[in-house]
Amino acid sequence: MKSKVVIYKPVPLEIRKKMEKTCDIVYFEQLNDTNHSQFINELADTQGLMGSGLPINEELLNHAPNLKVVSNISVGYNNMDLAAIKKRNIIATNTPDVLTETTADTIFGLILTTARRMTELDQLVKSGQWNELIGEELFGLDVHHKKLGIIGMGRIGSAIAKRAHLGFGMDILYNNRSRNEEAEQAYEATYCSLEDLLQQSDFVCLMTPLSAETEHLIGEKELRLMKKTAIFINGSRGKTVDEEALIRALEKKTIWGAGLDVYQKEPVDKENPLLKMPHVVTFPHIGSATYETRFAMAELAAENMVKGLTGEKPPSLIKY
Repeated sequence: MKSKVVIYKPVPLEIRKKMEKTCDIVYFEQLNDTNHSQFINELADTQGLMGSGLPINEELLNHAPNLKVVSNISVGYNNMDLAAIKKRNIIATNTPDVLTETTADTIFGLILTTARRMTELDQLVKSGQWNELIGEELFGLDVHHKKLGIIGMGRIGSAIAKRAHLGFGMDILYNNRSRNEEAEQAYEATYCSLEDLLQQSDFVCLMTPLSAETEHLIGEKELRLMKKTAIFINGSRGKTVDEEALIRALEKKTIWGAGLDVYQKEPVDKENPLLKMPHVVTFPHIGSATYETRFAMAELAAENMVKGLTGEKPPSLIKY
């Protein structure tokens, strides 16, 4: 008898068909008010749950007494209550590695776009307001040979450091829970305290996972430590930053600008002051958003699921 798997995020048909060889699939392209009750009802006899972003907590797990595997289609898993999952002996998996290079491309693109005011100048041209050579009031900042501080030197942080140091001659500072000797050797990265990193960096790039320790890691105190010419980049999670403090720092010109791919509330409220600031570039959480990478993520999530349900070890098992 095949195991039942509920999928609640877009997954290519090719991958779903492959899963159907070993699983009975119940597929929700997305969850909303119209199908929430159906989704909850389907959990009653499901063995697998695959998607991302949905809180996997006590409340949900109480509706899924037969659940054996939770497969996140993301590298992050802050949506999972690991204590509750462990208590029920449920296997938890994610999709690291396959999105590393694509996300690093996005974040370094955010650095360039913010520093050189690319989106702002693009709109200047498209709106027909480019009537003469631009003046200093629209100049940006250099990126090459500047100092980049990376908070969270994991896989993606290291990939950003590679682009910055080898491609743009940037000096790398980093702060992490532990030393990354590989990054130190390959990119001449210097390990330092968070305070030193904030004070010395021309670009501060936040790439930590969200946890109780990292929520609001960057707040008013940290922003005050940064240079007035510094740019803050957030490619981690919105809640790692005190967004109100960031808005105040930008309004008071405590820092020069910000490039953001994540926010405290997503989608962003239309009245959010960040959307009206010329020195702020706002991406719609697109770190891994290429067809190739999203396909690879779904493929790995499917492999995690199938192996977990058939008694094999999933390739991306979350340790709890």
